[in-house]
This record gives sequence, structure tokens and C-alpha cells, in this order.
Amino acid sequence: MDLHANVHEETVIKKGARVLIPTGIKIALPYGYEAQVRPRSGLAFRFGITVLNTPGTVDADYRGELCVLLINLGDEDYIVKRGDRIAQLVIARVEMDNLVETDELPESIRGDGGYGSTG
Repeated sequence: MDLHANVHEETVIKKGARVLIPTGIKIALPYGYEAQVRPRSGLAFRFGITVLNTPGTVDADYRGELCVLLINLGDEDYIVKRGDRIAQLVIARVEMDNLVETDELPESIRGDGGYGSTG
């Protein structure tokens, strides 16, 4: 679903700056679900506006207002107006598990190879 800006007056995001934009929405997710805040492709392509911590995760126990952390990677300042579509929200199931502390991990083909280790 689209998330809309719930700003009371126009908000300028200067080039290179980031701004937290309120949406006016609160949600209650069931345990085992999360909401993911994702950028809008049109804003990213046309203006360089994207969600800084994408995807932003909203946990099932969060009850506050959803806000979107936008960053302006474009060449010009960008103005956010009330009602503008600023991001998308996806609801997804998540697996919940208990981690087990250990001193040794099982072997794998990749091993401990990090960034760029697979080609």
C-alpha cells in the first residue's frame, strides 16, 4: 500500500539531507508479521528520493505512528506536500526462532568468505 505524507506544511528535503516524514498511520500487526517500508521507484528515478534504511522494518509490537526516513540523493532540493505518496508498505510473515550460542559453526562451501567472495 502507498504511504502518504502527513505533514502540516510543505517540507523541504535539501539535496544530501534526510528528513523523517510522518504518515499519520498506526498499525497493530499480529506476532509473526512485520511491515516493510520501501521506496517508490518513481521518486527514486525522477528525483533521487529514497528511503534511507530500506527496507525499514516495523515490528509487530510497535504501536507508534509510522514515519518514513527519506533521503534526497538528487541534484535539487525536493518539496514534500501533505498527501504526497512517499513510500510503500508491505506486510510480510517472518519466521521467529531462538538463537543458540556456540563456539563452533558447521562447515559450508562458502565458509567465511565475505564481500565479493562469490565472484
